[in-house]
Formats: sequence, structure tokens, C-alpha cells
Amino acid sequence: MTATASRAHGRHAPRKRAGNGAAPGDGADGVGLDALVGHAGYAVRRFQIWIFQDFIKTLGEVDIRPTQYSVLTVIGANPGLSQMAVAKRLGIERARLVHLLDGLEQRKLVKRIKSKQDRRSHALHLTTQGETALTKFKRLAAAHERHVEAKIGKENRAQLLRILSGFT
Repeated sequence: MTATASRAHGRHAPRKRAGNGAAPGDGADGVGLDALVGHAGYAVRRFQIWIFQDFIKTLGEVDIRPTQYSVLTVIGANPGLSQMAVAKRLGIERARLVHLLDGLEQRKLVKRIKSKQDRRSHALHLTTQGETALTKFKRLAAAHERHVEAKIGKENRAQLLRILSGFT
């Protein structure tokens, strides 16, 4: 249908947007992004969504989510660390970490031991089962990292890690 015929039927043909050249038909789905095309935050968020989806798919057989993996990895590298220290280091709200640790404890991957220095605090440790599981999780996470490398290239991945290192 032509633009003239479309107007005759009460519909308007889509117009290209001015600005950065992003038009409604620019995307694979026909939806333009306009200024979002130039926003680092938007691109990082979309990449994060892809990363999380691939991580969840790759580690699906062991039912471990990215945050759980991060917590287990930090506890494994720092036995006896307090809940507060883990929450602070990973940027996780304390209440959310408590809930996450409850689940990991129920799965017998983590144990909380009352701190000898501060009885209000708990020292976190992996259980023997948790140590064994973390070894498997790390192997699967390495496969996920190979997927990232395949998606963006080895050198781009290395550059991305260098750029983002200031945020870790």
C-alpha cells in the first residue's frame, strides 16, 4: 500500500526520525532505538541480558544462577569471610544475601559458623559437597566464557575485561 493509499484509509506511513539516524525500521524487529544506539548503558544492559541468559543455560544442569556462583566463588576463595564482607564485596543487599545463603545452605553447599570474634556474625565456608560442586560450576562457567569469546572475539573479550576492571 502506498503512503497516499495508506492516508486514504486513515493510516500513516512510518516516518524516519531525525537525530542520530536511527529509524523505526533499523532493528531486526523493525523497532528503532533512536538515541539508545549511542548509550553505553543500554548496550551494556543488553549484553548483560545475553550474558546472563547464556550463563543460566550453560549452568542449567546444576541449577546455579550468576549471583549464586559469585557468592560461592568468593566464599571458596576466602573461607571464613563474614556475610557482611561478601555482601559488600559483591554489591549485594544484605537481606538478599541472607536469602541466597539460606538456599545454598539448604542445598548443603555452604555452612555458616558463628564467628569467634563477633558472636552476632557468621563465618562462611563451603561444605565438602560445596567445594566439589564449585569445581564443576567453574568448569561450566569456563564453557560460558568460551561462548562469550565466540560471540565477541578473543581480543574484544580481553579489551572488555580491561575496560570493566575498574568496576570490579
